[in-house]
Amino acid sequence: MIGKIKGKLAEVDGNIGLIETSSGLSYEIFLTPSLLSLNKVGQAIEVYTYLQVREDAHTLFAFQTKNEFKLFKMLITVSGVGPKTAFSIISFSTDKDLTDAVRGNDIAFFSRIPGLGKKTAMKIILELSQKMDAEFKLEKMYLSEEDKTVVEALVSLGFKSGEARQILNKLPKELFSVEEKIKEALKLASNHNKRV
Repeated sequence: MIGKIKGKLAEVDGNIGLIETSSGLSYEIFLTPSLLSLNKVGQAIEVYTYLQVREDAHTLFAFQTKNEFKLFKMLITVSGVGPKTAFSIISFSTDKDLTDAVRGNDIAFFSRIPGLGKKTAMKIILELSQKMDAEFKLEKMYLSEEDKTVVEALVSLGFKSGEARQILNKLPKELFSVEEKIKEALKLASNHNKRV
């Protein structure tokens, strides 16, 4: 397995780079948008890599950090998520945002990634949350219209989607109207911030 490559970024074509090593050997490799923005042609580059071996092709995927690489390897253990899909997920998010989305059971986050359906997003959250020791509750994924409005209101006030859902889950069950829920959610949030 080719785990890491160090060399010079010799060429770039779209999201494929050619990395020339000191031995003169060059590797064609898929690069994330963050790698492409940080590294220009002619510069030294060092990346973590994953080699996908198929009958018709050997494909290399590159990652900027070890954490990105670990998340990629976790993603490809999910049934229905191949290396290209996992690479796309890593490419369209930061490792922190991805971890927060899993821990916050945030299907909407994954649905924004091109080519990723709701069913696969649910599988990713279910399987990765177990690997990350995150709390997973299926009912969190199926919010009522009122609850969606409460989450959206909290997000518009500056809360992250995962935080908004956590606050929503702590609300008393007897609250029915959106207004009551938002008021109580803001109280809970301000009490939490005072304690922190």
